[in-house]
Amino acid sequence: MTDRFDPADAGCWMAHGRPTHHAHALADAWRRFPDLPNDAPLDARMARARERVQALRPLNEAIGLECERQRVTANFTSIERQLAQGSTDSRHVSILHARDVHGYGWDAAVAYADGRYAARAGWIARAPSPPRPGEPDIRRPAYAQGFLDGGGQPDDLFDVARRSFAAASPEALRTDSPRAARSLPSQWPSPTDVPAPVSWRRRLLLLGAGEVVAGEIDILAMLRERPGHEAATILVIDAATGLRPLSLLTDPAPTDGAALRRLLREGDHADILVVADAAELGRLDADAALLPLARTMERTRNSVIQQRAQFRRWLARGRAPGDQFAGGHIRWSKMAAGLSGRLGDFTARYAGPAEPRGHRIVIEDGDGPAIGYRTALGEALHPEIVIGNKRHARNAMTELLRQFAASLRLV
Repeated sequence: MTDRFDPADAGCWMAHGRPTHHAHALADAWRRFPDLPNDAPLDARMARARERVQALRPLNEAIGLECERQRVTANFTSIERQLAQGSTDSRHVSILHARDVHGYGWDAAVAYADGRYAARAGWIARAPSPPRPGEPDIRRPAYAQGFLDGGGQPDDLFDVARRSFAAASPEALRTDSPRAARSLPSQWPSPTDVPAPVSWRRRLLLLGAGEVVAGEIDILAMLRERPGHEAATILVIDAATGLRPLSLLTDPAPTDGAALRRLLREGDHADILVVADAAELGRLDADAALLPLARTMERTRNSVIQQRAQFRRWLARGRAPGDQFAGGHIRWSKMAAGLSGRLGDFTARYAGPAEPRGHRIVIEDGDGPAIGYRTALGEALHPEIVIGNKRHARNAMTELLRQFAASLRLV
């Protein structure tokens, strides 16, 4: 890289990443049509710039064609790699078929695959949009050819009905590309407070081995603070050896797959959470067939702080024996008077400092203070509590709202 850039020097262009043949062509154009001095007439300087642009036109066109060839090659290579890795998308096979049999480029091959897929799925033919003025129309003929090769007959009045019936037949369902019955663990959503509370004995925590070691068992420390957590099932994900019980974390021997399946099947799990890094998630995706199908399947994601907040939401949904509290999403708002939250018919809000110390939290229903409510065990609930630290107001209001939303009002 030089301090002074000379456009007539091919070495300067190569130092800035240009290939050798591009650099020499650019430098030649600048040598033949250099910039005129600043005191030259404006019309002359603009004419010189147009001459240089005209001289570089063949090079720019060649660069565009070269970039297009690289794009097509890279796209076809990606399709071949996905098929080698076991892809079951029938359109990938059709794209390569269009290239090898019909000699189509990338855009035409994709249109061909779309048309063939539409015909086999029993859909109406929907050709791509027409090209812009001056561009060749290559996608619509390729789509039409793919639609015909897929069994479509546009001239037949009953074509759509015939293909729809054939696509829904048991034979077609058996021969069509298989689809995953559920998403992989790496695609699961983040934990929220929307799902219903679940007994701890029906909860499954899949914890990455790196999380346990690097986090000084921080996740397990948070878990042990929750009453009833002992009934939960905890498995560790090792990127090299796969799933294993937490007690066997230091055992290098692989875990018996049959015993692991039996353990997961007997657990009758309804709530699964994954806390793992990318490598451990990749291994879990490969072993996803071992996991049971549960009502709620989630994983933590993003930064460490966000993962800890998501894990706390998951912890809050665990129900110990004898616990009675409501689930659902709490709608929070922060006004000039302070923080407030709403769940169902109840609203909890910050009511200011208490005397002689502390902070007041009150809960109200549609009639005013929530008076007369009791738990399912008959314990009276008070519509006002006092907390010592204002930073804990959100947690206290959450617990209060969930208690009242699950309570009974005796007349």
